[in-house]
Amino acid sequence: MIKALVVDDSAFMRRVIKQMLESDPEIEVIGTARDGAEGVEKTFSLCPDIVTMDVEMPRMNGLEATSIIMEKQPLPILMVSSLTTEGAYATFDALDRGAADYISKNLVTSAIDILKIQEELIAKTKALGRKANRLAGVRPFRKPEGVITVRKGFGGTQKVGFVAIGASTGGPRAIQEVLTHLPGDLATPFLVAIHMPKAFTGAFAERLHSLSKLPVKEAENGEKILSGCVYLTPGGTQTRMKKRSLTEVYVEIKNDPEDLLYKPSVDVCMKSVAECYLGMSMGVILTGMGHDGLEGMKAIKSQGGKTIAQSEDTCTVYGMPKAVVDAGIADKVVPLDKIAAEIVNMI
Repeated sequence: MIKALVVDDSAFMRRVIKQMLESDPEIEVIGTARDGAEGVEKTFSLCPDIVTMDVEMPRMNGLEATSIIMEKQPLPILMVSSLTTEGAYATFDALDRGAADYISKNLVTSAIDILKIQEELIAKTKALGRKANRLAGVRPFRKPEGVITVRKGFGGTQKVGFVAIGASTGGPRAIQEVLTHLPGDLATPFLVAIHMPKAFTGAFAERLHSLSKLPVKEAENGEKILSGCVYLTPGGTQTRMKKRSLTEVYVEIKNDPEDLLYKPSVDVCMKSVAECYLGMSMGVILTGMGHDGLEGMKAIKSQGGKTIAQSEDTCTVYGMPKAVVDAGIADKVVPLDKIAAEIVNMI
């Protein structure tokens, strides 16, 4: 059984989250708390495997509570966030303080959407709860003092013309870790695809831009790909690279295919990169549940590109990288803190 603690100032939300979690026979809610202060106290006394944490609460908010828990008794914390720009900024602040991931709390919607939220809540709770001991070493993110300064090989010639990065659960922290350790003089463009709602991707791009040496922006339909720029796929849509000419590549953003589970899909992004940059692309797959990205990495590999997968011991959830490693298509399996250096070495 995975033991969960639910922290929220709303009695309604505490009841809903508890019911959702306990609909799965492998999860037991061992306690609830009405604010951050009570959440900290019950975390220390009940020793749950995972905590779901609201952000805005009286006495002590979720950000302060997360900081205290991660400092004194670290364990996986799943933030329960509103799908707003303000909610996005607060969520990324919580992730910086050590929270493992987040889910949406927008329950005033259709029954189908509520079911999706329940499925996501249960899946992330089980995945993170089972990794409680491994995540106990997680500490708040800190912007690095410097960046990787590895010389390019082959007399400075570029071996990779485009880098595609995919991630899901635990991805915001992992992507931040990789991008902030890259030097600002790289000429190679990047495309980052992460399972993230539409309201969050713009704020996440702004955050990465403020922390990284490379310019980061949310991708826009029709824009030309520029050297040395990092493009983040918008949530709720599918992003592809398309060729306008032999030398010009642009971004295409559409809603199709509409039946895909993930929007954006890492597979869709990476397959388009493999087609546009034959033999000159690199795929990097980071922490996440499921196997989205497997087919995209296969496409990059089959076209003569290079592939990197994050190592199991540094993943929040070893799902997406595991699928790639088990398929035998990862050129290198690398700890998170070494991935930036490997990217630079392979460019």
